Amino acid sequence: MRKFLYAAVAFSLVAPAITSAPAFADDRTYKRDRHEYRYRCKRSNHATGTVVGGVGGAVAGGAIIGGPVATIAGGVGGALLGRHIDKKEHEKRNRERGC
Repeated sequence: MRKFLYAAVAFSLVAPAITSAPAFADDRTYKRDRHEYRYRCKRSNHATGTVVGGVGGAVAGGAIIGGPVATIAGGVGGALLGRHIDKKEHEKRNRERGC
């Protein structure tokens, strides 16, 4: 029962990031070798990185240090780190595509 409570608290910390604004996309086209190519320039709310980082951080914090405070702190730290990494990867990918 205690682990379920910790998981619920960790999820409640990252739930607002899941329900934030939807991602928008912009289509870009370019011509090369008599063909027209299309790719998407994506805008992301970085929910995937936040959720994965939060869950991973909560598990790591609980396993390494133990206790509810370590689990919550690991979840928050992991969520922030996961969002940062996801944001940088999206920026890099969009920069490569010329967006």
